[in-house]
Amino acid sequence: MKYVMDYAIGPRAADTQPRGVEAGYAHTANRWPSQPLARRPLGASELSGPAGLTRRLAPLRGDLAGYGAKRAIGQLIQVRARVVDEDGAPVPGAIVEVWHCNAAGKYIHPSDSNDAPADPNFYGAARLVAGDSGLVELRTVKPGAYPVPDSGGWWRPPHIHFSVWGRVWLSRLVTQMFFQDEPLNEHDAILNAIRDPDARSRCIARLAPTARGPANALVYEYQLVVRGRKAAASLP
Repeated sequence: MKYVMDYAIGPRAADTQPRGVEAGYAHTANRWPSQPLARRPLGASELSGPAGLTRRLAPLRGDLAGYGAKRAIGQLIQVRARVVDEDGAPVPGAIVEVWHCNAAGKYIHPSDSNDAPADPNFYGAARLVAGDSGLVELRTVKPGAYPVPDSGGWWRPPHIHFSVWGRVWLSRLVTQMFFQDEPLNEHDAILNAIRDPDARSRCIARLAPTARGPANALVYEYQLVVRGRKAAASLP
């Protein structure tokens, strides 16, 4: 069963989006079409979406810092991410999937060849459901930096991956959240593939005042914007 939303999705400004093929990041050439995209009017295939996502993709692991009997190694953080549409209205019920490496820069994935140690008390993936205000919260540890194989010495800065299911297929968002004042941000090929400085800055989470968070965790606030104007109920 699908539902159709009646709202506008306009063209994107190219400099606010990562370039499809980025020099120094070889995988992008394999992930981007080699021919120009064909433009066509938006129809039900783009402006509809799957129903019952909260039933089919149930929440999983809202706390990545305590997967085992002991707490995971690393700086404890609380991520507060809010899902909104292009008008800034919250998108309640949005499914948000999260994954990141541990504090040593190691992913729990068989393809990760990094020789950094795994953490038996850390599982680096979660699935969350946005509340009425569009907010999801994740307790975890700050991910570490890690080297990119066969890249000539490029290291990824600490970052967290997000995949957001909005209300329709075209509002699907896959992005990365970065951290303030990380020296590797300036040289990261993925972050700097976004040419517009303001758009690039929106990929960096804001550190909240320490008095506003748990006594033993730093709080980072972030905003996830899905496509569509008037895609959600207006704010009062």
